[in-house]
Amino acid sequence: MVLDSTCSPCVSHFPLFILGLIFAYSSAHGQTLRVNCKSDDFLAKYQHCGQQPDGVNGLECSGKYNNVGNQRCAWKPGKHTSKKTYTLLIKQDKYCKIHRKITGFSTIISVFQNRNMTLEVVENGESGNCTKAVLSASPKSLLRCDPPNSVSFTRHSGELSVSVSWQWEDRNAVQYFSVRYKAVGSVKWIEPSVQSQDRHRHRVAHLNSSLSYVVQIQCVTNDKCLQCSQSESYTVPQELTSPPVIVKHEDTDVVGKTGSRQLSLTWTFPATEPNDGYYVTIVKASGEDPRERISVTEPEITLILSYSAYHLNISAVNNASTSPAVSLTIPQRDGPPSAEDKLSVIVHSNSSFTVYWKDDLIKTYVCFSAEWRKKGQKVVTAMSFHQNEDNFNTLTDFTEPLEPYKRYSIALHTRPEKQTCNIKYINNSESTYASSHFYFMEGSPVSGPNISSCNVTLNSVVLQWLSIPEEDIRGFLLGYLIFYTEKIKGTSLERNVTVDPQSDTYELGDLKAGTTYQVQVSGFTQAGVGVRSTACILKTNHQGYFHPNLSALIITFAVVATVLIFWTPLIKRAKVVLWPSIPNPGKSYTIQKMERPGEMELFTSIFSTLKIEEWETSSLQIVEREDEVPPIIVPLVSSFHHDSEDEDSAERTCNWIQSASGGDDAPNIISNLPTSTFAFSSEYTTMEMFQQAMPQVAPAVDTAISQTGDSSDAQDTSVVKTSLDHVGQFTSNSN
Repeated sequence: MVLDSTCSPCVSHFPLFILGLIFAYSSAHGQTLRVNCKSDDFLAKYQHCGQQPDGVNGLECSGKYNNVGNQRCAWKPGKHTSKKTYTLLIKQDKYCKIHRKITGFSTIISVFQNRNMTLEVVENGESGNCTKAVLSASPKSLLRCDPPNSVSFTRHSGELSVSVSWQWEDRNAVQYFSVRYKAVGSVKWIEPSVQSQDRHRHRVAHLNSSLSYVVQIQCVTNDKCLQCSQSESYTVPQELTSPPVIVKHEDTDVVGKTGSRQLSLTWTFPATEPNDGYYVTIVKASGEDPRERISVTEPEITLILSYSAYHLNISAVNNASTSPAVSLTIPQRDGPPSAEDKLSVIVHSNSSFTVYWKDDLIKTYVCFSAEWRKKGQKVVTAMSFHQNEDNFNTLTDFTEPLEPYKRYSIALHTRPEKQTCNIKYINNSESTYASSHFYFMEGSPVSGPNISSCNVTLNSVVLQWLSIPEEDIRGFLLGYLIFYTEKIKGTSLERNVTVDPQSDTYELGDLKAGTTYQVQVSGFTQAGVGVRSTACILKTNHQGYFHPNLSALIITFAVVATVLIFWTPLIKRAKVVLWPSIPNPGKSYTIQKMERPGEMELFTSIFSTLKIEEWETSSLQIVEREDEVPPIIVPLVSSFHHDSEDEDSAERTCNWIQSASGGDDAPNIISNLPTSTFAFSSEYTTMEMFQQAMPQVAPAVDTAISQTGDSSDAQDTSVVKTSLDHVGQFTSNSN
C-alpha cells in the first residue's frame, strides 16, 4: 500500500483513532469478567438492590437463529438518578459472568445456547440507592426477528401494496409478515391483521381512496423467529385519483439558438388531494431512449427541445401514490426558416438512402440523428450516427422499408456528445439543423384538379380549380397543364398551357368570339402527366353580347325603382283592406254639401215649416223644441243628395220644393218609406257629426220662422207656404 507523503500525519494518528473506538465501545458495554458463581463477592455487593417500579426495568434479551450464543440485552432506566451506570450479572449453572460500568441501555453478551440463564441488570449498584431487573429464560427461546429495515407503499384503485426488506440476519428466517392498519385519527385497529403470501410483498384491498392510514408491520412467528418485533407506525397518505390539468402551453423559439424551441407548461391540481410534487416524463416520439423523468415541486416547467415530436406526461405524486397522468404530444416542427435547401436526400432502395447537408457541421458536431416518417403517419423512425469526415451519411437497414409513391419528411439533429451518439438526456440536449421531404419512387397524379368555375368573356375565359389531394399526387408537383380544344364545324384543335404548381387560377386569352371550347386541367410530376380533370364545355360570347352581370344589375335597378314608385299606394291599399279606419264624418261629402247656400236654405225651410205649430194643429204638432235634429231629416237629405248630385244646388232646391207641393194628390212620402230607411249603420257616425253641425243652422231656422210670421213679403210667404204644404201632405196622409 503506497501512501502519499501528505498523509503522514494521518498515519501517525491512526492507532490513536483505533484506541479511541475501543475505549468508546468499552465505556458503553462495560468490562466483562468471568467469576466463580460460589464466590461471596459475586452476590454480596448487590444483595441490597431490589426491584422497584420506578427503578431499572424492562430487561429483554434476544438472539438470531444462526447465532443463538450471542444475545442482545436491553433495558429501560430508572427515574430517580441522572447519572447512571449499570452492571449485568449472568448465571448459567456453575458459569457466571459480570459486565461492569455499562453507561448505555443495552449490551451484547455471549452465553451457552443449550443452558438456561438468569440475568440481572443493576442500576448504580455500588450506591445505597440501587435497583435491579431480572430475566430468566433459555437462549433458544429468545430467538427474535426485527422489523423490516425498509418499507415502501403504493396505492392504486383502492388497494395498498406493501413492499418490505429485512436485515441480513433475518432474511432466511422470516417467511411471512402481517400488516395491521387503521384510518388516521381512529383509535381502533382494523381487525384481523392481514398476512402476506411471501416475505417481501403484500396487497391490502378494499381501502377508501380518500382516507389516509396508519400501518404497522411485523413478521409472522416460526421456529426461527420465536419473537417478532412490531415496526414503527407508518402514515400512508390518501390516494391521488385526479390528473393535473394543463392551463398554459407555450412553444416559442429560443433567442440566439437556431433549431431549438422553448416549451413552457403550467398546470393545476386539486387542493383536496395533498401531494409532494410532480413527475414530468418526456420521451421522443420515435421511441429513442432515454425516457427522462424530471421531478418538480411547483406546477410548472420549462424545457429546451429540438424540433422533434415528443410525448409528455405529468403526474402528481406523494410517498404512496401517483395520480393519473395528463398526456401531451408536442408536434414536430419544420426546420428553421433559414434552413431551406440545406438538406437533401438521394434514395438508393427501399432500405437505403443518403442524407446530404451543406454546412461544414463536422467542425462543431460529430454526433447526428436522422428522423423520418411517412406523410400523415405518427410512427417515427430514428437513427443516430457518428460522422467527422464528410457532409453526408448513408443510412441502411431500416426497421420499416420505404413505400413507393409515399411522401416522407426527414429532419437532421445535431448533438453535443463526442463519444457515443445516443442521446443522454432529453432536456436541452440537441437542436434541429434542417428538414426536407423525399420520395422513394415518384408516380404521376392519379386524379386531376377539380375545375370550380369558368368565367367567360368575349375572347377569354378565367378558370379556377381545386388542388389535387396530397395522396393522389404521388410525387413532387411540378405544375399544371391546361388543355383547351377549339371546336369549329366538327373539327377540333387542342392546345395546352403550363401553369406554376402554386397557382389555382388562370386566364385563357386570345380566344375566338362565339366559339365552343373544351377545357381540362391535369398536374404533372417528374414521373409524368397525371389524369385530366372532368371536361368543362364553354362558349365565348358573341359580338355585341350584353354581359349577364350587367343585365342582372339593370333588372335589379328597375325592380327597385318600381317598388319605390308603387310602394306607397300599395301600402295604403293594404292598410285600407287589412286595417280599415273609422271614417271621419266631418270630412264626408254630405256635410260638405250642407255647408253650401242652397242646402242650408233647404234645411232652413224644413225646420221653419216644422216649427210653426199653429198652421197645421190637426195634423202636425211640435211638442218640444230641441236642439237635436229630427231623425227624418237625414234620410231626406241623403235621398236629395244622391238624386240630384250633379245639378246646381239652387235648382235642386226649387225642384224638390215643387215636387213636394202637389196638394192632397201628392204621394205620401213619409208613410210609404220603409222603416229600414231610417236605420243607420252602426259603423258610421254621420248622425253624430250632423248633430254637432246643426247648432250653426238653428239660428237661421228661427230667423226664417220669425220672418214668415211677421213679414208681408209675398215671396217669403210663398216659400214658407210651399214648405207647409209639403209638410201638410206628410201629415194628412198619415191621418
